[in-house]
Amino acid sequence: MLQFIKGLPDDVIGIRAVGEVDKKDYEEVLIPRMEELARRQGEISYLLVLETTVQNFSIAAWWQDFRLAIKHFSKWKKVAIVTDQASVEWLTDVAKHFIPGESRGYKLSELNDAIDWVSSEESHAPAEVSINEVKEQNATRSSNKNQGPAGENL
Repeated sequence: MLQFIKGLPDDVIGIRAVGEVDKKDYEEVLIPRMEELARRQGEISYLLVLETTVQNFSIAAWWQDFRLAIKHFSKWKKVAIVTDQASVEWLTDVAKHFIPGESRGYKLSELNDAIDWVSSEESHAPAEVSINEVKEQNATRSSNKNQGPAGENL
């Protein structure tokens, strides 16, 4: 079963997976909230607390998960998977090299760290700046303006 986690920032979807997970869980819990967030924010921050084994997900649930991931491929901002299943945590860490945005795996004992990270505005994506901004900032910071390399006046 998928359960919506309340109390997270408005730009974060939190889902707890327990017991058996099937297509209906995706259709009634995850997909509507994911669609609404993608429409409202244009990007998705997602916290999944996995308290069941991946074997408890039906094939139809996996298919829904795959379809959802592909549909919103360019909108993923942050994904935090919290689980004590080492293989899932490892897969999450590997996935960060193949999906846009950032993803991290956490142990269940690190749930608070996962919530803090997925909820923060901080991003480790490279910042962008125009060449004109670089030139302007460099010109205003230069202590040897109108001087040559040895400090001589030009």
